[in-house]
Amino acid sequence: MEYLILVRHGLSTYNKQGLWTGWDDPDLAPEGVAEAKQAASTITDIPIDLGYTSVQKRHKDTLNIIKKDLNKESIPVVENVALNERDYGVYTRKNKWRIKKQLGDEEFQKIRRSWDYPIPEGESLKQVYGRVVRYFESTILPQLKAGKNVIISSSGNALRSLVKYLENISDDDISKLEIATGEVYIYKLDNEGKIINKEIRNQHPNIA
Repeated sequence: MEYLILVRHGLSTYNKQGLWTGWDDPDLAPEGVAEAKQAASTITDIPIDLGYTSVQKRHKDTLNIIKKDLNKESIPVVENVALNERDYGVYTRKNKWRIKKQLGDEEFQKIRRSWDYPIPEGESLKQVYGRVVRYFESTILPQLKAGKNVIISSSGNALRSLVKYLENISDDDISKLEIATGEVYIYKLDNEGKIINKEIRNQHPNIA
């Protein structure tokens, strides 16, 4: 039985300001550093063999903090753009709560959480799902099937896509899934990569 650990990055400086981040590359806020350290404290019972993350600083820094706090800095980490956050296109760097006031709640929720709602010059969650799942199936899943315990540090939308895949969540229901900054999803998998058990640690309301 192998473990797959999913960690959303700690609160970033953009998150703190209410800005859509997308493919911009802000640092972790001090609160985000604390969230990463708290995430590390919840997984001390699981030996980790291999890490995956995106090419974005907030994801990489979160994983590095976790490794350091676990005294596991020798864990190899693979970075790939497939695990980047959703590209928010024209909404990148804009204040999401001002956009909500301008467009109304229904339109805002479509932009933020719906499955296949297009964003000018950006991505839908469906498109994020495509790249994340392709990478997971081709690269990460074989490591799990080989008996490795894997940790992935990434963004809310990349991880929502992966949770949709793992748990077979419907296109409609995925809009209800929230993963807070610093939150940890732990899956115990069988030898075929099927879920035996799921646990959420460091759980708290999502404000970002």
